[in-house]
Amino acid sequence: MHSNPFISFLSRASKAVSLPLALAAAAAGCSSVPLKESGTLSTYSNLGAPKGKLSKSRAYVDGLSLAPIKTVAIEPTRFGFAAASRIKSPADRAMVSNALDRALCISLSDRYQMVAAGESADLTIRSMVTDIVPTNKTMAGVSTVVTVGTGFALPVGVPRLPVGLGGLAVEAEAVDKSGAQRAAMVWARGANSLQNNPRVSEVGDAYGLASKFSSEFSRMLIAGKEPKGLDLSLPSRQRMKSWLGGKPRYVACDTFGREPGLVGAVAAKYGAPPQWTEKKPKPAAAY
Repeated sequence: MHSNPFISFLSRASKAVSLPLALAAAAAGCSSVPLKESGTLSTYSNLGAPKGKLSKSRAYVDGLSLAPIKTVAIEPTRFGFAAASRIKSPADRAMVSNALDRALCISLSDRYQMVAAGESADLTIRSMVTDIVPTNKTMAGVSTVVTVGTGFALPVGVPRLPVGLGGLAVEAEAVDKSGAQRAAMVWARGANSLQNNPRVSEVGDAYGLASKFSSEFSRMLIAGKEPKGLDLSLPSRQRMKSWLGGKPRYVACDTFGREPGLVGAVAAKYGAPPQWTEKKPKPAAAY
């Protein structure tokens, strides 16, 4: 039985390339997204100095005022003019907003009772997508073929090609019943070759990065302080259930639909657009 000459070539090539150099080159490939102020926060004067490497942010949190909070509502995330002008499809914009709000609702359910927007709540969260760097669909497709294809041929997987990467910028605040700002964050992050799977969609990277923002913002609200370093804690049972596509802890979170679960994870690995597996929000029902 003859061996495949292309696979044999790739195998020989992999032995000739230094893995550390390859990883260093891949890590250098990332999309740059600047921090922006869109003017939607009630005040920017509380924000601290910019921090972070992968994710850049300016944040503020009033831990003492957040301590007695019990109920939280999430207003649907909006798109600023600059971000909307980059993504023409209303469906794509809605999908990114929905993913952000859903991840936020699920994470905050660990600490707070989540209620629907418009209902009485101790705290209301308002978010705005201020900028998006669209993912280059053609390059995402090429990168998927290279990454997945060489994964079968080489002993070490090839990182995503550092070309056509997308990004996302968001600002959000949490205000109490009196309208006073109790927490806020201006945040931006670009996709990189090592941590973000290529997906053949203009919002492929923004869709994935939306949950990154939600994780950082919710972590700050729950802790009542700016978190330091990586979050190494295990996810709660309710979060695992929701992430797998199950019923969320609070009916308010169903406003943003269910997570794609394992099907979505497999689809992401093979570069499928998130539109293929994203589930539509379900009408509110009594739990």
